[in-house]
Amino acid sequence: MANVAFLGLGVMGYPMAGHLQSAGHSVTVYNRTTAKAEAWVAEHGGAMATTPAEAAKGADFVMACVGNDDDLRGVCLGDTGAFAGMSNGAIFVDHTTVSAKVTAELYAASAELGLSLVDAPISGGQAGAENGVLSIMCGGDQTAYDAAELIMAAYSRICRRIGDSGAGQKTKMCNQIAIAGLVQGLSEALHFAEKAGLDGAAVVEVISQGAAGSWQMSNRYQTMLDDHFEHGFAVDWMRKDLGICLQAADETGASLPVTALVDQFYKDVQKMGGGRWDTSSLFKRLQNLG
Repeated sequence: MANVAFLGLGVMGYPMAGHLQSAGHSVTVYNRTTAKAEAWVAEHGGAMATTPAEAAKGADFVMACVGNDDDLRGVCLGDTGAFAGMSNGAIFVDHTTVSAKVTAELYAASAELGLSLVDAPISGGQAGAENGVLSIMCGGDQTAYDAAELIMAAYSRICRRIGDSGAGQKTKMCNQIAIAGLVQGLSEALHFAEKAGLDGAAVVEVISQGAAGSWQMSNRYQTMLDDHFEHGFAVDWMRKDLGICLQAADETGASLPVTALVDQFYKDVQKMGGGRWDTSSLFKRLQNLG
């Protein structure tokens, strides 16, 4: 069992930190909104801190799951950042989906302080976090990863080191690129079924058992047909992630025409007022087009 700090108690971080405490680790949490940290302690026990540095003091592992590049820098750097509170040899595990650029920056900064950093973005959504069955794709030094993997086992179904620092974030980009095309394809299939006068649920029952089947189809078709989008992974966050993908594509010379197009479709959803809707709301966009 280890002393663990967890920074960021959003829809993913809150249950992930809870799994760590339930597994027997000694967990101290930090959240920008203090009330959320207080609620977590009331539910799970453990302790809370008022700054990332305070939470990280004495921790063997510091896990973070925040919003974006700037949020991650904010909880890592400066006098109140986690790096300032961490002891030599401690390991920072970043579960945030961020750019490879900020990962490289923080990896270098942590190394100068005698710390290790593992980039470990996650996939599986809120349900995956709550049920402790996330997929975790990692980059970083092998020794640091081997130690951190034992801690991440509390909330993962699969956890793999893909390569050196930054490889985890690049793998998460692959994940989001694949999802964007899948959701658009599913949305178009259900939209076509609707226009053709077919029973969408019956269509999915058949095609989901063949080559068209996917996690998105199994887990999102019914809520799409029910016009229910107030759940899941928000469009605002997906656009943030796709922006990271498209920027990396420019830097590497990769061609992502479908990703770029779907990103603009999500922009349309935002204009509809759906920034906090689930990514499956691409279906609603098609319905609104007529």
